[in-house]
Amino acid sequence: MTQFRPCIDLHAGQVKQIVGGSLEHPTATLQTNHVSSHPASYFAERYFTDQLGGGHVIQLGPGNTAAARTALAAYPQGLQIGGGIQLQNAADWLTAGASHVIVTSYLFDAEGHFLVDRLEKLVSEIGKDKLIIDLSCRRNENGWTVAMNRWQKPTELSITPETLHSLAQSCDEFLIHAADVEGKCQGIDTELVAYLGTHCPIVCTYAGGARSIEDLATVERLSQGRVDLSIGSALDLFGGTQIAYADCLKWNRRTDHSHA
Repeated sequence: MTQFRPCIDLHAGQVKQIVGGSLEHPTATLQTNHVSSHPASYFAERYFTDQLGGGHVIQLGPGNTAAARTALAAYPQGLQIGGGIQLQNAADWLTAGASHVIVTSYLFDAEGHFLVDRLEKLVSEIGKDKLIIDLSCRRNENGWTVAMNRWQKPTELSITPETLHSLAQSCDEFLIHAADVEGKCQGIDTELVAYLGTHCPIVCTYAGGARSIEDLATVERLSQGRVDLSIGSALDLFGGTQIAYADCLKWNRRTDHSHA
């Protein structure tokens, strides 16, 4: 059944909620929804206390290593880590306490061509059970295309049943941000959620656009309970006004979702 997945998004060493599409390059005008006064470890400790597993720490650019490490230390094996993950550092992040590493851009060359050999080497190094492939994407005329480099550059890889089934052989889960709606609190991409529920053969977490507690029930209905939901900017934990963290906890702790 669909679960709420927590997150910690890091930018320049601080916990922030950012409109994903504004992450173009270091000199771009960043659209920031919230900058927390709490360190990353504060949120990790809270997730640990509430026994919320499967959350992710995402490093949005440089300057986040120390903050990420404090979060992982506060909740060992309870958080996934993404942002700048590659063959050379994946094992180190697992040693630092991450349950999984999340990888996107490393799997592509500068032109957006998928590099199968890099995926194979990564799986050989850490094992598929420790790897999450981030297939965050943008819409196009035919569906959705995976985007890399802070969700700005489209790759050659499209979200298709064939892509999902092929890559599922090499990882434990998928993480998929709908980059066009991420951070905007204007609604989830319902078509993408339904598509993932139909075609995704492994555990998948969707992120992007959540704006009410009812979105958990919507994702569960559209995906037949096969897709989890990450909530960021709308959450009161990150300065949002639309969704209460306490309600997300209640959702996860329910034993019967049949009426959702």
